[in-house]
Amino acid sequence: MLVKFIGDRAFYRKLFSVMLPILIQNLITNFVNLLDNVMVGQVGTEPMSGVAIVNQLLFVFNLCIFGGLAGAGIFTSQFYGKNDSKGVRDTMRMMLWIAAGILLVFGSLLLFCGPKLIGLFLHEGKEDLDLAATLAFGESYLRVMLLQLIPFAVTQIYASTLRRTGETVLPMRAGITAVLVNLSFNYILIFGKLGFPALGVIGAAIATVLARMVEMLIVVIWAHRHTDRLPFLPGVYSSLRVPWELARQVLLLGMPLLINELLWSGGMTVLNQCYSLRGLEVVSAFNISSTIGNLFFCVFIATGDSISILIGRLLGAGELERAVDEDRKLIAFSALLSLFVAVAAACIAAPIPRLYNTTESVRLLATRLLLIWAVLTPLHAFANACYFTLRSGGKTLITFAFDSLFLWVFQIPLAFCLSRYTGLPILQMYALVESMNLIKCLIGAWMLKSRMWVVNLVQ
Repeated sequence: MLVKFIGDRAFYRKLFSVMLPILIQNLITNFVNLLDNVMVGQVGTEPMSGVAIVNQLLFVFNLCIFGGLAGAGIFTSQFYGKNDSKGVRDTMRMMLWIAAGILLVFGSLLLFCGPKLIGLFLHEGKEDLDLAATLAFGESYLRVMLLQLIPFAVTQIYASTLRRTGETVLPMRAGITAVLVNLSFNYILIFGKLGFPALGVIGAAIATVLARMVEMLIVVIWAHRHTDRLPFLPGVYSSLRVPWELARQVLLLGMPLLINELLWSGGMTVLNQCYSLRGLEVVSAFNISSTIGNLFFCVFIATGDSISILIGRLLGAGELERAVDEDRKLIAFSALLSLFVAVAAACIAAPIPRLYNTTESVRLLATRLLLIWAVLTPLHAFANACYFTLRSGGKTLITFAFDSLFLWVFQIPLAFCLSRYTGLPILQMYALVESMNLIKCLIGAWMLKSRMWVVNLVQ
């Protein structure tokens, strides 16, 4: 049994060579996001809530970019496993077209409908908070943050391609540099240091835009200066044409992923909107707890990306049985890791919220929300591993049903009814909605056992 679920040194060496750069980048990014959040939180509860609502809307855009590029990324991994540079080049061009479409749709939506979307989250609660001021802070923050959409998308195109072709360190270094730029300018522009005016939430937005630009320039310039290590890059812009058959396959596999990320991120936004009916202080508390939770959840994102990359390569190389064996060990590793993450999250659930300049009731609520999240962490870890396993084999329609359809069929109706037709307190409501992931894990285990994901797409 131990041999079945635990790999040898070579296995974990290979895993960590892929996982650690992604994990380090995500950890640093989310840690700086936490510091960024704390800095904005020092300005007051209303500015923090306005920024949190806008970031929830931008979260939908970010995940749509990830989901839109993921379909082409599946082919990138398998073309790379087959040593097909032309195939990798074509998938990168496909990513450009997909990202351009997403940018056009979301940029227009946020530009013209941003204030109305922010207003959906503003409700009176037990605390005497200023809803009009929160809306004003959110609008000013959003206007500046629109400028970072293009550099973010370009960076993700390059970073996704580099990671799936073995270059995981460069995106990590670029991400680290970007978050240091973000952190430095946050301190200078939010609080007015070194002779600059104190810009508050606008300063936080400017710092983010600068960081995105720096990250994009580092990744793009490095990639085009190292074409000896990236043989697919020369000539990538000589034409934007993508072979129709490949485009058809990418769209066929990728559209469910894009729709999945759109519906999942949109569904999470709807969930938060349901929770916001309990008052603006709930929005503030969720902002604190989710920022801390994301710091820990990046462990499972890195593990999931590693599963997608490593298993995708094995499937593309035709090593199907080895893919099944290594996937089992990767999922076991993720499950074990979740226990350590749960303990660590529980340990800092109380002290971190005290760093925020907000009311005691908001701090206490954030602590209790994070403790509930910690208890349910193993469910999230296993479901995440199942999702990336199914995706590595191109089962994107199934991952759509597994991820987004589950959210919209089970969790959102429950949250909608509890928030509008009952007086159930927010903690009990949140625990009930999140515990539905147990059903998701049972479905995922059955899907893995069926081996429906064991497919070579580029044979």
